[in-house]
Formats: sequence, structure tokens, C-alpha cells
Amino acid sequence: MSDTHQARITHFKNLSTLVAWDADLGSHVYIENADLVMRGNTVIHAGTGYTGPADHVVPGGGLMAMPGLVNVHTHPSSEPANRGLLEELGSDKLGQSSLYEYMPVFRMGIDTAQYANQVAVSEMLLSGVTTFVDMSLPRPGWADVVASTGIRGVLGPMFRSAAWRTTDGHSVEYTWDEAAAVKSFEAALDVVDSAVKHPSGRLSAMLCPSQVDTCSPELLKEAQAAARRLGIPMQIHAAQSVVEFSEMTRRHGRTPIEWLDDQGLLDRDLIIGHGIFLNDHRTLYWPHADDFGLLQRSGAHVAHCPTVFVRRGIALTFLGRYLRAGINVGLGTDTFPHNMLDEMRLACYVARLQAGHFRAASTEEVFNAATVNGARMLGRDDIGRLAVGGKADFSLVDLTHPYMRPGREPLRSLIYSAGDRAIRDVYVDGEQVVRNGQLLTIDIEHCMQEVERAQAQTIATVSQRDYAGRDIDAMSPRVFPSRA
Repeated sequence: MSDTHQARITHFKNLSTLVAWDADLGSHVYIENADLVMRGNTVIHAGTGYTGPADHVVPGGGLMAMPGLVNVHTHPSSEPANRGLLEELGSDKLGQSSLYEYMPVFRMGIDTAQYANQVAVSEMLLSGVTTFVDMSLPRPGWADVVASTGIRGVLGPMFRSAAWRTTDGHSVEYTWDEAAAVKSFEAALDVVDSAVKHPSGRLSAMLCPSQVDTCSPELLKEAQAAARRLGIPMQIHAAQSVVEFSEMTRRHGRTPIEWLDDQGLLDRDLIIGHGIFLNDHRTLYWPHADDFGLLQRSGAHVAHCPTVFVRRGIALTFLGRYLRAGINVGLGTDTFPHNMLDEMRLACYVARLQAGHFRAASTEEVFNAATVNGARMLGRDDIGRLAVGGKADFSLVDLTHPYMRPGREPLRSLIYSAGDRAIRDVYVDGEQVVRNGQLLTIDIEHCMQEVERAQAQTIATVSQRDYAGRDIDAMSPRVFPSRA
């Protein structure tokens, strides 16, 4: 960013509503008829009565400025290509998950990852996400692709010691290869280096050992040591499936959460991807453990992604329970669509259904999860909030949109009614990336065509990878049959 741009002052004047951070309250607050001012990529005023200089003034009437959302768990290099395939699939005999029987069969080639990545980021930006954690396999040019979209990206290269597969639809086999694990870990460290040194200044990194049941203790401890040395977080999928829970208790006589604790990994620098299947989950019977207490005492974080599990009749028990016990929970989209406002709404509704009462998750709690909680996981207090000295990452919401009216409670109207339809403009690091609901940084049509091409190639050959030799119509039937 040039010195000239750094000095440029933009004043969003007389905003109808500003969702600002009040440090004394430790909370977001509404401020009416407010001013938001940024110099370059930094907020220099967030409140009323700005009288200082401005190089550019944006009228704020009919608009709400809110902090950029923080998406802590995504797989954007593959998930967009699963649209139309996985919405109603799960394995009857593998805990209703699609992880083992279907996802490996539908996975597209790495040559299409850059296009899928941009499709996913476009959905995030249009729903107000300004920072996201990209959990993908290392590949050349990854950092440049993410940076080109204008978003603030946290690259989370994945690596593991074992691959899983099913050969019968009711059991899972693990093939261990520690030599390959070492190579993939070295590739992950190269990705971390490329992110933190990227000239955009918007990229950072975390280490992501893939799954608790596919990583050896040695690999996990080496990853933890590297993360501490580099001063970055670590995230691992754990307590995400019945199969995983059963496998870990079979191997070790310990739940996945207990085993992580046994290895000295469960601490405030670790993010648990999903954290659903604790020992007291209603689908399990393992009364001798105290997974919830371990999470609570350890300071570990949980990345909560309701959509991908609710599709298969699975849910966390329950969001408000975790938050009110002091467990820091952030939100992620994980799957398609990468729409954080949809995810926030579903997080509230599912928690209330799981608990059987309407106070099981509040709008305040879910908005915090999507902003300051996610920022805390990343070790940052300059994103996920609008405050002087913070990064200029925010959205402008159209309060005149019909779904936003009547306008008494703008965040409730946005989350429960309007969704991304009311997101007008989005800024990341002081740069506009969405204008009037249109992307400025991504050629979405070109990227979508590439993803469609890749999906067509993948589904044409699924019978070659499926253990039962099924074709695509047998594996993922269409809603209605085609007829000439």
C-alpha cells in the first residue's frame, strides 16, 4: 500500500447506524447518526461528531456499518464443486457422515482448486466476511490467489499421517504413511512462510493437522512446537463424527478430546474443528469422561459450522451451553454456500431446537461468535470490531431494503430476514471489494465455468473410485427423474 493511500482519509458521514466496539462495556453497541472514518487501512474515528479532514466523504443516510465477519473454518478449494451432489448424502452405516464414502469419490483435481477458492471467497465477501481461515491442501500459488480476491486470509495448510477409505460402506480403514506425513508437513511450513511474507499484508497462517484420527502423536507434537515457535494458532478436526469417536476409543480407550489432552495439545492455542461428539452427546454412550469440562478448563476454542452437520441430522449440544461455560466458539461455513449470514441464522435456530427453548442462543451471542470470538481465535483484537486503531474491515448494510424494514432492530432484520441481499458495500483493509452488491475483485463467471467443468469430469468417473462401482445417478440421484 502506497504512502499516498495510507494518508487518504475517507469519512462515512451520518450513518443511520454504526455497530461500534465499546471497550469499557466489552461489547458491540449501536450508535445512531454516527461517523466512521478511516485513514488508509485503519479506523481513526468510530462514533458521532467527526469534524476532522477528509479526502472523500460517503453519505451514510440509510446505511448501517458493521464490522467484517470472521469465518474460522472453511474448505474453499473443494466445497463449491460439491453443490448439487452432497446436500442429501450421508452413510447410513457410518454415522450419517459423508466423509468416508462420498467426499473422497467426488473430490476434484487440484488444478481447479484456485477457481473453487475464488467462488467460495465471492460468497463470503457478498455476505460480509472480511477474514477467513482457508483449510486446504498445499498447492503452488495459493497465497497469490487468496490475496488477489482482496479478502483477509488465514492460510491453514492441512497435513496428516493416514488416509481413510471404506471398502464396504460400513467400516473405515486407515493407511498410515509417516514419510508422506513429513513431506506434507514441510509443504505446510512453506505455505505458512509464503503467507506471512506476502506483500499484500493481508495474509497470515495457522497449522492444520487434518483430523485427530489421522495424525500420529509425533506429527501433532511437531506441529504444536512449530506453531508455538511461529506464534500462530493450530486447528484440528476433532469430535466431528461417530466413526472418529469410535475409532479413538477403540485405539486408546480415550475420547478424542481426552486423547488430545493426554498428548498435551488441548490448550488455548488449539482450535477444535466442530467439537460436536463429546462423550455426553445424545448419540453416544461414554459416561466415564468429562469432555465438556476438559474443553472448559483448557481454554481451547471451538469452530462451529452448523450447516454441514444439520444436513445429516447432526448438531452441537448446544451453542449457548458452550458459550455460557466460557468456551470460546467462533463460526465457520465449512461447506457450500459460504454465506455467513445464513450460518448465523441457522446457528441460532439449531441451538434453540436442540435445547428445546428459545434462549439457547441469542443474536448477540451468534454475532459475537462471528466477529470478536473468531478474532480471538486468531490472536487478534484489530479485526471483528469497529474501533479506533483497528483495521478498516466492514460492511455497509442497506437499511432501506424491504427485508430490513421496519427498521427497529437492524441486526435481527439482517440475520433473520434480509441476509446477504442487504449487504451493499464491503471494505477490507480500507479497500472496497464489493460495490452495490457486485464483486470488484473476482471474475465469478470464469471461475464458475471452471468449477462446473471440473465437476462434470469428476462425476463422469465416480464409478472408478467408488467401492461399489456405482455411477453418479446411483450415488447421488437427482430430485426428480429426467424425462424426454
